[in-house]
Amino acid sequence: MSKSEVVELRVLEEGGVVPCCRPITAGELSQADAEKMAAMFKALSDPVRLRLFSKVASHPGGEACVCDIADVGVSQPTVSHHLKKLREAGLLTSERRGTWVYYQVAPSVVAAMAAMLDLRG
Repeated sequence: MSKSEVVELRVLEEGGVVPCCRPITAGELSQADAEKMAAMFKALSDPVRLRLFSKVASHPGGEACVCDIADVGVSQPTVSHHLKKLREAGLLTSERRGTWVYYQVAPSVVAAMAAMLDLRG
């Protein structure tokens, strides 16, 4: 999977979630499913990225300005680098408004990741 590819998470019209991959208890992962899952978990494996993802996910209103979440102990260019990695993995979406960028957790991504790891299969 190239760095520019985005992990696909599909949302059903009824509001349900179809994870990018079937639950890991449903059988052996295909190469494609393993690559999709690995891209998401790799993006979250860095402590700074995990903190940034958490800050966006828990921010009131479901979105956060980069100015409100950049205090994670690294420089602003490093924050931008990590946010880019989270976007590339399909975990965050972003929108520029004037000079600021606002981030949101990609629709249903948390539910989709949980469904992948559901041990009840």
